[in-house]
Amino acid sequence: MAKILAKNLANKRVMLTDGSELGFATDVVMDMQGGALIYLVVKPTNNVDISKYKKQNNYVLIPFEAVRAAKDYAIVDKKMITGSDFD
Repeated sequence: MAKILAKNLANKRVMLTDGSELGFATDVVMDMQGGALIYLVVKPTNNVDISKYKKQNNYVLIPFEAVRAAKDYAIVDKKMITGSDFD
């Protein structure tokens, strides 16, 4: 995966690889010792069923390894976030 800086994700729309919109990136969760990004924190749009995602309060936590790109949108690999760990 190409390097993605956390600052490049601020307020980006988050799209899944199937073309559907998940919401807006609001924050990241970082490993303070190693500096690795662990989760992308997403405020989901109103029409998204968040029951199949890992959640914290009203936000969705996307494993950072599922983030594929961050240009106009943050692109997230849907297959990596809807597995049994996140059901």
